[in-house]
Amino acid sequence: MTEENYDRELARVIDHTLLRTDAKKEDFDRVCEEAMQYHFRSVCVFSGDVEYVARKLEGSDVIPIAVVGFPHGQMTPVAKAFEAHDAIASSGAQEIDMVIHVSAIKSKHYILVFDDIQQVVKACGDKPVKVIIETALLTDTEKVAACTLAKTAGARFIKTSTGKEQGGATVEDVLLMREVVGDEVLIKASGGVNSREFAYELIEAGADRIGTSNSVQIVTGQTAEGGY
Repeated sequence: MTEENYDRELARVIDHTLLRTDAKKEDFDRVCEEAMQYHFRSVCVFSGDVEYVARKLEGSDVIPIAVVGFPHGQMTPVAKAFEAHDAIASSGAQEIDMVIHVSAIKSKHYILVFDDIQQVVKACGDKPVKVIIETALLTDTEKVAACTLAKTAGARFIKTSTGKEQGGATVEDVLLMREVVGDEVLIKASGGVNSREFAYELIEAGADRIGTSNSVQIVTGQTAEGGY
C-alpha cells in the first residue's frame, strides 16, 4: 500500500487505462500494480490483453475492462458482439467499452447504429456496456443522436472518447450528454484528462467515471504531460 497521500474518492471512479499498441508485459504489470495500490475502479485494456490483466487483478477490488471495436468501431455488429462476448466469457472482462460506428452516425444510418449497440449489449449479458461516441468527430446533433440510440439500445454508459482522436472529453460535451440521457444512463469522460481539477470539473458536469492513462498523477495532485 502506498504511503503517499492521494485522492481516494476520485481513485474509485477512475478506469486506469493502457491502450498503447507497443505496450509490453512489464507495462501491464505496472498498470495493474498501480491500480491495486491506488484502488482505481478498473484497468482498461484491449480485448486481447484483458485475460492477462484479469489474472493479475484476481482477488483485488479492481476490475478488468476490455475495449471492443477499438479505436474506430467500423466492423460489423456480429464481429463486435463476438469480440465482446469472448472478452467476457473467455478472458474475464467485467465491463465492455465499445466504439460506436461513427461513419454510420454521420451518415444517419441509425438502424445500423442501434443494431450494433444492441448486439453488443445482448452479447454481454449482465456485464455493463459503455458506448464510446467519439465526441470530437461529431456535431452536437450527431452527439444527441448517438446518446439517444445508445440509451434506447440498453447501454449502461455513454463514453466521450477513445483518446485516439484529436480532442477528448470536454465539460460542454458531458453537460450535453447528461441532458440527453438524464439519470438513466451513466457517463464516462475520457480523452485528455490530465489533472485532478479537470477530472472534478467533468464530474461536476455529470461524469460518473473517468478514463485516463494519467491516473496516478491525477490522484496525487500532479498535472500530466501527454497520455489519454
